[in-house]
Amino acid sequence: MSADPLSAAKKPFSMTILAGGALGVVFGDIGTSPLYTVKTVLFLSGEAPSPAVMLGLLSLIFWTLVIVTSLKYALFAMRIDNHGEGGILSLMSLLVNKQHTRPIVLFSGLFGAALIYGDGAITPAISVLSALEGLNMILPESKPYILPATVVILVILFAIQPLGTARIGKVFGPIMALWFAVIAGLGLWGIAQYPAVLVGLNPLYGIRFLFSNGMVSFLVLGGVFLCVTGAEALYADMGHFGKRPIWLAWFGLVFPSLLLNYAGQTALVLSGADASQNIFFRLCPPAMQIPLVILATVATIIASQAIISGAFSMTRQAIQLGWLPRLRVKQTTEESYGQIYIGAINWLLMFATVFLAVFFKSSDNLAAAYGIAVSLTMIMTSGLLFVAMREVWHWTLPVSLTVAGGFFIVDLSFLAANFAKVLDGGYVPLLLACAVYGIMLIWHRGATAASRAIRDKVIPVADFLAEIDADSIPRVPGTAIFLTRLQDGTPPVMKWHVKRNGSLHTQILALNIDIDNVPRVAATERIIITEPVPGFRCAIARYGFMERPNIPVLLRENKIFSSEINMDNATYYLGHETIIRREHPGRLPAWQRLIFAFMVRNGMHVTDYYYLPSDQVVEISRQVPI
Repeated sequence: MSADPLSAAKKPFSMTILAGGALGVVFGDIGTSPLYTVKTVLFLSGEAPSPAVMLGLLSLIFWTLVIVTSLKYALFAMRIDNHGEGGILSLMSLLVNKQHTRPIVLFSGLFGAALIYGDGAITPAISVLSALEGLNMILPESKPYILPATVVILVILFAIQPLGTARIGKVFGPIMALWFAVIAGLGLWGIAQYPAVLVGLNPLYGIRFLFSNGMVSFLVLGGVFLCVTGAEALYADMGHFGKRPIWLAWFGLVFPSLLLNYAGQTALVLSGADASQNIFFRLCPPAMQIPLVILATVATIIASQAIISGAFSMTRQAIQLGWLPRLRVKQTTEESYGQIYIGAINWLLMFATVFLAVFFKSSDNLAAAYGIAVSLTMIMTSGLLFVAMREVWHWTLPVSLTVAGGFFIVDLSFLAANFAKVLDGGYVPLLLACAVYGIMLIWHRGATAASRAIRDKVIPVADFLAEIDADSIPRVPGTAIFLTRLQDGTPPVMKWHVKRNGSLHTQILALNIDIDNVPRVAATERIIITEPVPGFRCAIARYGFMERPNIPVLLRENKIFSSEINMDNATYYLGHETIIRREHPGRLPAWQRLIFAFMVRNGMHVTDYYYLPSDQVVEISRQVPI
């Protein structure tokens, strides 16, 4: 029987809709890079814009887009997914397990993720500054107001994050589609001024430029790299849209539009246009430059919004995987799980972004700090791709080395060129990334030490209940649910409850929340329930790192207790931990213990994180030596 034609018609239509949505989320960063890439490259080249130089620069930009974005991310990385999810943390989770932690893989994934926060602070600042600087060409007297206007826009952008972007986000795709159509049209007009510019797509022009300009060629690579900042978003946002819609948007619209615009800017310079100002805005007829500045500003705001949302999403993954403390995660709409808000991350990013804009003052200065964090992240991704080629695809060592090694050499070349920017501001994202990575390590070490300290005193359930019977401790009517880190043995909080209250409920559940290294866990595999002794049940609830546990919903859906037991009267018992100094060897250094204790005190409360009814929760204080 033939396939349903209506379903066949719907599939391309839905893919087109998803591709349109991806324009506003995935491609905002890389799509606004023409605003500053050519301008920066011309500044770094320091040479008169001769045909040989300009064609060499265009060739480098084109082949960078091809190798890094089209080949590495679109055609290779996006084929290695963790149950549909992409991104460096998802890739790291795919390659590690709880029995085999693999320090090098963990370092690559975590430090690569930390570097993305550094990029996330710079992207909004340089993008909005670049867009508003277009006013300098139209209204030179507006120059003193560019920076204040940028700061106002950035502050407003971060201030509206708690409201969510569900409503306005629906127009992001159409606006970015208009943006790409406009930059493609401007590029075509520029190419018409000097059609011979298209010979610059020949890789020989780029190679000749690299090997004939000495140190200048090396420095120029740092500017050329700006054309692919944001390329990692193709991989990171794969779970939201799927491979095919992202491929459709990239190869069908974004890549051709970027290519046309870069070629148009190059052609305009070769035709004799003044290259002392931003050549991007020179492509536009004077009468349309103000609308173009407005459109560019809106496009950069959308690009910044995508970066901020990506930081929220990555933070949630890190929390679930146990690398960051619990932070308050607000779901801004019920329609989309990806629409979240994390206040601590939002305000820290706002402070860093506004500081960078004020400190560097212009997009030219910010370009010196931009790129090093992204190039380091790409190095880490190439390393993880090599491991995945060997272990997921089971490629031979020579083939894996050839492919991943080729990407690594390209990434290393860009990283080396970007390291020349360290003293000019590149240290800023590096310091930010090191701080985030340090917080991740301290939290994980502290949480591991606390779990070990609690586990050291665990006794079997049967032995503990036998002691209760021997001591004639009464069993009172009701249901007690003890949250525990342990998957077997007596929950420590239950021991403390009996010790302090001298009684124990007749119905008991020890509940352990286990986060797997997969994005989502199927409902049929959600929970494992055992009853080692009558009246005492143990439950291990499994969640993926893209899910947030809701304990009351879990208990209702799985009917752990008989229908005559009213879960609305159950009592949840939690341990309130106070971190203290461990007396014997194996303790954490004092400074790490203090930082970990600070994070424990200021993290989101377990009651709120697991959606527990606050009037049914009892906390029992306990000291945990680490």
